[in-house]
Amino acid sequence: MSFYWFARNLMRLFIHFFYRVRVEGLEHLPKDGGYIICSNHINYLDPLVIGTSIPRKMGYMAKEELFRNKLLGFILIKLGMFPVNRNGADISAIKSSLRILNKGDVLGIFPEGTRNIQRNEMKSKPGLAMIAIKAKVPIVPVAIISDYKLFGKIKIKINEPITYDEYYNLKIDVDTYQLLSQKVMDSIENQTKLSAPIN
Repeated sequence: MSFYWFARNLMRLFIHFFYRVRVEGLEHLPKDGGYIICSNHINYLDPLVIGTSIPRKMGYMAKEELFRNKLLGFILIKLGMFPVNRNGADISAIKSSLRILNKGDVLGIFPEGTRNIQRNEMKSKPGLAMIAIKAKVPIVPVAIISDYKLFGKIKIKINEPITYDEYYNLKIDVDTYQLLSQKVMDSIENQTKLSAPIN
């Protein structure tokens, strides 16, 4: 068993001990090939909750500050994470994302760029659609619905994939990437509003 799967299984035990996790919509996940898991971001545990709910190995963007500690950085890399500079277009992070997807693996992205603790209107950065279109992969919107109270419920709502295949061979400007990315976030926000309250 690789370090990734060992750590994933360990984290799954941890998450399921402290929270009651319910996953809906696993049937919407593509059976093979690369795709992007796109989610809202409300808690620092979100990557662990999603990573232990998706039955395939995932790569994740993580803020570059986490990699400044050499030991933590080493562990994060082993877990499939890679650094991203959130202050602008990070070419290295984009290349890492495309490399993961082109291998047929799964990439996790929080398009808001940081935690939305106050649950304000979800605003996406344009990189989500850009990466999906350049890699020619679908985006799977995922809504995390929880207040993260200890021993409380966490609902993971997986929705049908969104594919922008009509844009694959077109030259696209930043505004269009932004519009397409925001469309995904709007669908996630709608799911968080439509879902039953967490008890």
